Amino acid sequence: MAPTSLRERMRQALRIRNMSPRTEHIYLDLVARFALHFHRSPARLGLPEIEQYLFFLRDVRKVSYCWFNQCVCALRFFYLYVMDRPDLVMRIPYGRRERHLPVVLSVDELVAFLAAVGSLRDRVLLTVLYSAGIRLGEVCRLRVEDIDSSRMLLRIQQGKGHKDRFAPLSPTALDLLRQWWRATRPAGLLFPNKNDPSRSICPDTVQRAVKVAARQAGITKRISPRTLRHSFATHLMEQGTSMRVIQVLLGHAHSRTTETYTHVSPAQARSPLDRIVPPPPIE
Repeated sequence: MAPTSLRERMRQALRIRNMSPRTEHIYLDLVARFALHFHRSPARLGLPEIEQYLFFLRDVRKVSYCWFNQCVCALRFFYLYVMDRPDLVMRIPYGRRERHLPVVLSVDELVAFLAAVGSLRDRVLLTVLYSAGIRLGEVCRLRVEDIDSSRMLLRIQQGKGHKDRFAPLSPTALDLLRQWWRATRPAGLLFPNKNDPSRSICPDTVQRAVKVAARQAGITKRISPRTLRHSFATHLMEQGTSMRVIQVLLGHAHSRTTETYTHVSPAQARSPLDRIVPPPPIE
């Protein structure tokens, strides 16, 4: 992004609004890519260039929905808070997302999945991921002091949106955590990086553990660590837990995000056909 003063003004605007370092890096990079595409300062570019660039991303680069909308967010931020152009911001459109239901494991699949996990570390990590319904980054950053065994809670510090919250601590997960503590005696981070104990375990390591366990369990669904979070929410909903409680446990800012799980949990409803025609006996 040129000139340098614009980059610094945008960096300052991001930090004033307490954006995460990752968001700061992504937004600066995306606006710089926009400027490089036209070989001009973004201060000299307007709506025609923005629309041309978004068309290029969608139809030529064929970027994903997430990448497209991240670029839109970065441009809207730049023109609103750096260039003071609210009139322009309102005309920068977000992409419409294709709706896909999240992949969810059945209870039997979940039991087989956890039983197939090889090492103690991976079993603890993946059990906590499912039992607490937390995000991948949140489980990687867990610390010893975040375990509240007296209240059976996990403290999630500075999760998405810079928010603290509590997540449920299962007795089964607590037993595994105690086994892990006795085996490794972690002092700070529960799951430190093997090469640098001052840093948390790499998320890629957890993702690989999920793939290996799924393969060992014979699960053909395309799953990831996030699948365990989806399964946590769906299983709670099938047990009759209220939407509001699930929203708080997941740390969702908006209820509409949690409402996704109403579309993947049809087990709560019976088909009206069963009320009209009794189902045949199972032979």
